Amino acid sequence: QRPPRVKMAAGSGPGARELFAEGLLQFLRPAVRQLDRHVHSVRESQVELREHIDSLATELCRINEDQKVALDLDPYVKKLLNARRRVVLVNNILQNAQERLRRLNHSVAKETVRRRAMLEAGGYQGK
Repeated sequence: QRPPRVKMAAGSGPGARELFAEGLLQFLRPAVRQLDRHVHSVRESQVELREHIDSLATELCRINEDQKVALDLDPYVKKLLNARRRVVLVNNILQNAQERLRRLNHSVAKETVRRRAMLEAGGYQGK
């Protein structure tokens, strides 16, 4: 069963719907771009964190090997490696989300161009 159609206000027609859709697309585009920038910066932070974890784990292993007194740093190294694994998983999730955002942004841009062309081709005089 089809959902009920929303009735447009008197005096509005396809041109008003196209104009509304154009406005909605223009409204969404900056939000999608901003979200994409934020995801990108979080991904960069995740990569930097992963590198620091790797460096710390290497340093702990080196310290453990250099110690004359037997210190068991293995549990800490394992915790670091587990944290690194979680960082990599989060980074993969962010990468997938960013790819979806890029596709959404591309779709919004494509739809905006299509609707603008329809408005111009239809002779819409919106002034």
